[in-house]
Amino acid sequence: MNREKVLFAFFIVLALTLNFGFFIGEIDNPDHHNVFEFFAALVVSLIATVMKFGDRTHIGAVLLATSLVADLQLVVAAFTWGYAEHVSGVGMTPSVMSSVVSLSAGALLANLTSVILLMVETIMLRR
Repeated sequence: MNREKVLFAFFIVLALTLNFGFFIGEIDNPDHHNVFEFFAALVVSLIATVMKFGDRTHIGAVLLATSLVADLQLVVAAFTWGYAEHVSGVGMTPSVMSSVVSLSAGALLANLTSVILLMVETIMLRR
């Protein structure tokens, strides 16, 4: 068993599951979306992206692209959340929470694409 590939797959799947956990709930209710789970999803997504930099294959490039999309969505969501809470003075409104969760949904779709590509690559491996 290749430990590097296990760790690689672990972080890809963990990024998906953390993002999914944050996404689930009423879209505009801040009580249904934990800030720490969001932070964990962002950090794990960034770690998964860094791990994808070494792959020189075509599928590796597509995996990196999906990770970059997920990171961009989550970073914009984090800035939106931070702006609402600490700069605007309005706080977390249902409208802002909807925007954060919608951006998280885009990252979730990108993470799901990464996991599907990982499964396809695994199936295509020949022994």
